[in-house]
Amino acid sequence: MVEGKNISVSFRVSARFKHLLEAAAARERRSQTNMLETLLYDYCEQHGIEASHQTTDNNISVEDPTK
Repeated sequence: MVEGKNISVSFRVSARFKHLLEAAAARERRSQTNMLETLLYDYCEQHGIEASHQTTDNNISVEDPTK
């Protein structure tokens, strides 16, 4: 199932992080959002982390990080 992108996330990063994200995304011909998604999904797959279908009050899927 294809997930829609309807949740906004905002956080502050260092200038170095921003420049590296821009460079990595450009090299892979990806958007910065897609680059972060790809990196996060790959990390989670490698470490056996899966999002559950449980939701919070904001309907955001969460997983117990202690599992």
